[in-house]
Amino acid sequence: MLEASNVSYAHRKFSILENINVSVHHGELLVIVGPNGAGKSTLLSLLSNEMDKHKDPIFFKKKTFKEWDNKELAYSKAKFSQSNSHDIPLSVKDVVMMGRYPYFSSIPHKTDEEAAQKAMAETDVVHLTNREYNSLSGGEKQRVHLARVLAQLDNDIVQKLVFLDEPLNNLDVLHQHRILHTIKNFTKRGNTAVMVLHDLNLAAQFADRVMLLKKGKIVAHDVPDKVFTREIISSVYNFPCTICPNPVNQNPLIIFGT
Repeated sequence: MLEASNVSYAHRKFSILENINVSVHHGELLVIVGPNGAGKSTLLSLLSNEMDKHKDPIFFKKKTFKEWDNKELAYSKAKFSQSNSHDIPLSVKDVVMMGRYPYFSSIPHKTDEEAAQKAMAETDVVHLTNREYNSLSGGEKQRVHLARVLAQLDNDIVQKLVFLDEPLNNLDVLHQHRILHTIKNFTKRGNTAVMVLHDLNLAAQFADRVMLLKKGKIVAHDVPDKVFTREIISSVYNFPCTICPNPVNQNPLIIFGT
């Protein structure tokens, strides 16, 4: 679904990423984790074709991004960014409908209205439909932009790809799990998701595979129980931890400070 080799990036001679190899399969949720400054968001931006700084091509469905028609690419790939504009003088519905711009020229069709409504229901913002976006809390704005991304990928194309950079920021526990279940259901339909998270326990619970970065390099890239070991996590985060089985699904449960 997505393949990249030897991804490196430097800014003003300061190395941010070094020789990262990524291969993400159909129906897989890859979660990228690591300490602050590990290069997680930079890697996500490079993989999603937002930064044209990589000398070797990145392949999406066996084609480079340059080989894709822009409109067709918008039907198959979307990205949720960590930072969005805080000043958008539109209603919530209009912001979500921005995700449907590739599908209509002036007036939304019935399918666009239905896609926006469905996405707002999945992110629990239907009750905010007519609210001004600028009047919302940080968590509500986060869910509105997630709805926009989901609306963009609501079509009959098989094997779509979504990138998500810290999608759980400002969300309470209920909405964190609700969004993660939505993303997991997206991948169960044969689609792929690549997501940056800080919460290691949520990564362990929901990820199919985990990529752990430190100072721009891959420390581990495998299934959660192979990445989240006491030795690896304590070393990468320079903080003691204990690993025990999660009573819900037996995935690793990380307890710091012990």
